[in-house]
Amino acid sequence: MTIKHRVVVAGCGSMANTWVDYALSREDTEIVGLVDIRPESAEAMAERKGLRCPAFTDVKEAITSTGANLVFDVTVPSSHHSVGIAALELGCHVFAEKPLAESMQECLDIVHTAKRTGRTHAVMQNRRYDPRIRAFRNLIAEGTIGRPGFIGADFFLGPHFGGFREAMASPLLVDMAIHTFDQARFISGADPLTVYCHEFNPPGSWYAGNAMAICIFEMSDGSVFDYRGSWCAEGAPTSWEAAWRVTGERGTAMWDGQGEPFAEVVADKDQTGKFVRDYERISGKTVEMKHTFHHGCLDEMFSALDENRKPETDCSDNLYSMAMVLAALESAKTGNKVRIAEWMNAVHR
Repeated sequence: MTIKHRVVVAGCGSMANTWVDYALSREDTEIVGLVDIRPESAEAMAERKGLRCPAFTDVKEAITSTGANLVFDVTVPSSHHSVGIAALELGCHVFAEKPLAESMQECLDIVHTAKRTGRTHAVMQNRRYDPRIRAFRNLIAEGTIGRPGFIGADFFLGPHFGGFREAMASPLLVDMAIHTFDQARFISGADPLTVYCHEFNPPGSWYAGNAMAICIFEMSDGSVFDYRGSWCAEGAPTSWEAAWRVTGERGTAMWDGQGEPFAEVVADKDQTGKFVRDYERISGKTVEMKHTFHHGCLDEMFSALDENRKPETDCSDNLYSMAMVLAALESAKTGNKVRIAEWMNAVHR
């Protein structure tokens, strides 16, 4: 098979292993360069994966020296803007780890540069590529519960990471909430309009910053999304996928993030005068996927390139998931509800 995708991998830390393994599984893809600010990390990756490609410390040099047309950005979040812009300007498509960038201005820069250069910049949102969340979304999209009015997600875990996360000012919102916020957009098909957020650090927390947050989003379909999250909750943990409840006109859809989703809807019979109605349980339909999580998202990214269309997690779409994170931080800082479109426009002036 002809090689169509000549890949430079920027960032050779532990997460890059998943990306490299995926690229090596494709007959139409070749890794032509490895980039890391620590040359020994790139060299170790090459040895570990049996790669015979040069190592670089600068992504621009790597692209121009190898003739790459695609960059995997698996660098630290603070480098996503510089790496993404450099790659797009040099004519490469970019597939990047989350987050899109660290600030709204940087996110907007990437979106506008991708549009101007005609190149794709897509973001890894691996939690969309789970057969269970797709079955949950389909259950709702098919009108099983009628028009949704409320979306709730509970995320309560107590991971003892150690290291940088425990020193961050807003570890939950900055490092993790993007996943749940993006899932909410995926499940509802709606974008955020406003947010009010209160973040705090509860008793018993081992984090220096705020490890818990409660957010209320008004969404573009008229529904309200309520997020309750904690990274210092000992006991009775939820799944890393969160526990979900969506209420609609006719019933409720549930997914605990672990098992299979289902809905309970008002039974189709005469219940005139009944104080509490009878309900029917409807199971979500199984969704078949060749690959899931990281590999599933990468499948979609590559398919989009081959089909000359925007991928599901294109930067122009992922911008709104990042806006949920960054506007929530703004609300928590100011104590006010943030109107997201107005806030984004003010940032871009």
